[in-house]
Amino acid sequence: MNEYTGEDAIKYGRIVTSKFKPVWWCRNRHLQTLFPALFRNPPEIETQPEQFELPGGDFIDLVWTTNTTSKDSPIVVVLHGLEGSIKSPYAKGLLNTIKNNNWQGVLMHFRGCSGRHNRHDRSYHSGDTGDIHSLLLALRKRYPSRPLTAVGISLGGNVLLKYLGEQKDNTLLTAAMAVSVPFDLADGARSLGSGFSRIYQWHLISHIRNKMKDKFKHRPAPINMNHIHQWRDFFSFDDNVTAPIHGFDGVNDYYSRSSSKQFLKAIQTPTLILHSKDDPFMSVSSIPTAEELSTTTKLELTNRGGHVGFIHQDETGKTEYWIETRLTDFFSQYLTKQ
Repeated sequence: MNEYTGEDAIKYGRIVTSKFKPVWWCRNRHLQTLFPALFRNPPEIETQPEQFELPGGDFIDLVWTTNTTSKDSPIVVVLHGLEGSIKSPYAKGLLNTIKNNNWQGVLMHFRGCSGRHNRHDRSYHSGDTGDIHSLLLALRKRYPSRPLTAVGISLGGNVLLKYLGEQKDNTLLTAAMAVSVPFDLADGARSLGSGFSRIYQWHLISHIRNKMKDKFKHRPAPINMNHIHQWRDFFSFDDNVTAPIHGFDGVNDYYSRSSSKQFLKAIQTPTLILHSKDDPFMSVSSIPTAEELSTTTKLELTNRGGHVGFIHQDETGKTEYWIETRLTDFFSQYLTKQ
């Protein structure tokens, strides 16, 4: 039996070596990370937006694929990474893959990531599972006969795994997949603060900072915006911005409560985690051990692949994106094509 197919592949939680093979021209971890983000241009697909109202008076923006209207068609929820959106190449690639499988995809923008600001002062963070919980409850009520699955990328993967562990057997999900997850947020902050990875840190923090300046241009801010340019690394930024805005007692409280690693053992949903040992967003020490995984969780490790890269070369020399290949293979075990 192929290690990637059948119930036995997920029945016993374990770590497996991936069949991923990096394309010959992109074996460096930074090339694997940057090339898809900067140069990939997936085909555009027809989508339908939806403003989803949240409990408490805020909202998030959803983007639905429009390829199917079957009352029984499976739904795949896509959770993007830090400051990602429907414009992210990996998001477009995933939605195309979902469409090609005759499933329906819905990308959930985290608060304020759709191109317009959310109503509340707070936005989103790495451990915020409330919005995905609200969405899944609403989808189950709206579509009682349609199977629900979810795939989370980077921060979205951390949120998804934490949610799965919190909910245990009450997730409403048939299966789940997480990619390039920052299992230990403090380790991720340290990794992004050293070497070439500081480029990623600078880009992400600059993006968040500029968005916050625009959001609070004409309304009172919950923090002192005069100091926001002083916080240039994730430890200081999360300590002075993310933590206080979202009710945490500093960065250590935020990281310790929001890291998904501590929730993995409690997961009861069939779950695939795809991760590379050379991920520049975190160190190898953050990768969970077999003992930290539940019996329904499989961790597929690659030696190369970068962060949300995984540009693969198959036996014929064809280049493909391994995340999408694995999503199809894994979810096909649990979803019947319509």
